[in-house]
Amino acid sequence: MAQITWEKAKVGEVQPSRNRIQFIIAGLILLGAVAYLIFSGTVTGGQYFLTVDDIVNNPTYVGQTVRISGAVLGDTILYDSQTLTLDFTIVNIPSEFENLAETLHIAVSDPNATRLTIHMDNEVIPDLLQHEAQAILTGEIREDGIFYATELLLKCPSRYEEAVPGQSIVEGN
Repeated sequence: MAQITWEKAKVGEVQPSRNRIQFIIAGLILLGAVAYLIFSGTVTGGQYFLTVDDIVNNPTYVGQTVRISGAVLGDTILYDSQTLTLDFTIVNIPSEFENLAETLHIAVSDPNATRLTIHMDNEVIPDLLQHEAQAILTGEIREDGIFYATELLLKCPSRYEEAVPGQSIVEGN
């Protein structure tokens, strides 16, 4: 029969096994990977979207997928129902503001605001696409200066109508 011998470790002496060392090394690698992902996600995702000024004035964004935001100019909306192409223009809105409705109104009223043409293929025209709507788009600006969007999110301008300058709120009887 096989004999098994066992030695008791001396008090205060720890003999780490090879498996325990491998487990600790794997844990440290995993911890380092998670820390890296958290750091890189925080750095790159710290800004939800770029402004029109950011993307138009910085050529490093050409060809890169980015998310931008701007105010829709209603009279520039062109939709072709046969080819499902949608074209419109957005104007720059600041990244920090207090009153969205007022900011959108001021942006579309400013003739000197930076403008960007948007093009989308295979898109049904959204009901919320209207003058002074805030558009948040994902896509890329190309060499021709047009932003080719793949995703469009619109913030409903009617939610903010009562705060637009020059309008009054009339209650029904």
